[in-house]
Amino acid sequence: MTATRLVPVETLHRIVETASRAPSVHNTQPWRWRGGPRTLELFADRTHQLTETDPEGRNLTISCGAALHHAQAVAGALGWSTRVARLPDPARPDLLAAIELAPGTASPTARETLAAIDARRTDRRRFNTWPVPEERQAHLARIANQWGARAVALTDESERYIAERLVRRAAELQLQDSAARAEQQQWQRRGAGDGVPAGALPEPADRAGAHPHRFEEAAWEDHPGPDVEASDGLIVLFDTRDDAAAWLRAGEGLSAMWLAAEEGGLSLVPLSQVIEVDETRRAFQVEVLGSLAHPLLLVRVGWRPTASTSLAPTPRRPVPEVLDLE
Repeated sequence: MTATRLVPVETLHRIVETASRAPSVHNTQPWRWRGGPRTLELFADRTHQLTETDPEGRNLTISCGAALHHAQAVAGALGWSTRVARLPDPARPDLLAAIELAPGTASPTARETLAAIDARRTDRRRFNTWPVPEERQAHLARIANQWGARAVALTDESERYIAERLVRRAAELQLQDSAARAEQQQWQRRGAGDGVPAGALPEPADRAGAHPHRFEEAAWEDHPGPDVEASDGLIVLFDTRDDAAAWLRAGEGLSAMWLAAEEGGLSLVPLSQVIEVDETRRAFQVEVLGSLAHPLLLVRVGWRPTASTSLAPTPRRPVPEVLDLE
């Protein structure tokens, strides 16, 4: 006997379509969804995993966590309450979360939430030179913490120096890794519904004086300036455990933090390479976190340039490709 459908198919489509706008490493969108009469399940899509630079699935799960937060935010904006079971079935590790949906009242910030999701981009252009106040950085970190993640702003000069040095070291090591370079190139200019198209990368005129980013053709050493400017904020997501549960929560916290930053005129750029490379991840754990926790993601925060044009949205996989209905 077929269960009575409480959640309309159109609602599931809207939630998945908007949740799929979440940030993901290399815009891989490594998720699949299954919609039931009252639930929406989130699965890891291993066919979209970066096997060279993310063999454990850390970035994949953080990306899925961001989509999970987006889904909850969208559901609330549409007037549906959510109850989430994370990693509900040990026998099915790729089932990352099950969202139970029930009729509710649209959140009072629904319009702002949907606008932030629509406007959010990974903007690799040069930030405005205005410093990001420490209290703004701490506020963003608190928002991530409210979603079960652990985050802290790095404001100490020595911590920032170490973080910058390790970011550059990680980039150098990946530049020397032919398999990592090939994998990155695979996800550039794919001409499909995923990956990082040329339109998402800044023009050289917008790059002068900016930190180098991982998709540039030039070698990292060709950039005379630092990758983390003195006016930038730095926030690290971390946990005492380095497992799927911690990664999923970090992704939810990242998404909540990013949307709040968007609403406040700030941009976020993940510096995930420092975590992807074993050498620099271990050094970050010891030298910045004092061996007390595992670093999961480092994020750069800055003010959007006031005169910059808006970036085009990166492509997204069509809903029928990522959503199965019971």
